[in-house]
Amino acid sequence: MEKTIRRFAGKRILVWGYGREGRSTEKLLKEYCSPEVVDIYEGSREGVEEDLYDYVFVSPGIKFEEDAPDFKNEKFTSQTEIFMEEYGAQTVGITGTKGKSTTSAMLAAVLSACTDRKVFLMGNIGKPCFDYMPEMDENSIAVFELSCHQCQRLQKDPHTAVFLNLYEDHLDRYITRKHYFEAKLGITRRQAWDDILYYGEDVPAFETKAKKRLVTRKEVRGFTLKIPGDHNQLNAEFVYRIAKEVYGCDGTKIREALSAYSGLPHRLEYAGTVNGVMYYDDSISTIPEAAISAAESVKNVKTLLVGGMDRGIDYDILISYIRKRRDITFLLAYASGARIYEAVKDLPNVQYVEDLKAQVETAAKITPSGGAVVMSNAAASYGYFKNFEERGDFFKSLISEIRKNTEDR
Repeated sequence: MEKTIRRFAGKRILVWGYGREGRSTEKLLKEYCSPEVVDIYEGSREGVEEDLYDYVFVSPGIKFEEDAPDFKNEKFTSQTEIFMEEYGAQTVGITGTKGKSTTSAMLAAVLSACTDRKVFLMGNIGKPCFDYMPEMDENSIAVFELSCHQCQRLQKDPHTAVFLNLYEDHLDRYITRKHYFEAKLGITRRQAWDDILYYGEDVPAFETKAKKRLVTRKEVRGFTLKIPGDHNQLNAEFVYRIAKEVYGCDGTKIREALSAYSGLPHRLEYAGTVNGVMYYDDSISTIPEAAISAAESVKNVKTLLVGGMDRGIDYDILISYIRKRRDITFLLAYASGARIYEAVKDLPNVQYVEDLKAQVETAAKITPSGGAVVMSNAAASYGYFKNFEERGDFFKSLISEIRKNTEDR
């Protein structure tokens, strides 16, 4: 990371945002880069005294693009930008509205099993990229999950980019689908002719200098996986092609590694069986398409728990699905659940309840033995939980409580 060390030596730096990434930025700068100053700031844009600093590191969660100077201003940067400038040639960057965490983790597992290179999984999925910079060498592979916020201001793109899909999401920040799409396109905006972009058929038309490689559902060759769903078969197809075409991995070994992959928490995660009813935690679900996919992926689903923060996204596709699937009881809660309920309250298979606790308690009473309950919220957790992980953990704690009460009888 010599380039990074030279760039920030003796510089005055402001870290704007002091969450996990902000703390990671401060740590790396102070330990390796010998800056003159590293200050921390957590306030609004108006309080950023940029004239006092050579660089301002902006954390991904900060709404910067709407009210700050042009993000091409080189004074404003981020961990992701600096990492790509240093290691972009060794990076597979993965974005998309849904599936990017599973695809990233799956690819990292496959490359670890099928190559003799060090593979680091980083970014939106886990540890910040700066945590791995001291361990990176010229032979390492970085598998980097990129959110729209991380993609948006990239000045250097990964050599291998993946754009899985695009659905309506994050409109509380980006307002329009077009603006959201443009943020995602940062993953390929500065790719060159010798770079590669794998993309799915649900990505709108776009321009890039990179070699474009389309991955479609028809091409999925069928994998033995521990994680259910056609969407995960498609994720595995992306992984198979990257591992084989970019890294030269043996096809049989790739399949073996894919079959051993056990999945991530809160992504259609089996959460146990109580009184003959199976429970699945899909708290990562924040859009209607994800909830529909979950319902289609789990056998014998009888009850679907939906609802969370209302970010103003279009729920027509889910409303149509609810009307079609009279064999499933939909328990709706929170603000988005209330909005959906207004459109389907005439149906006998729909109920509105107050919150997740009420959803789980009701589901336990009405779901027949042999059936499955799936929490796939089609909405963000914010306003009710700290994040989707906390929501998923609370869901599992409620199941444990039902199990305990059953055993105590």
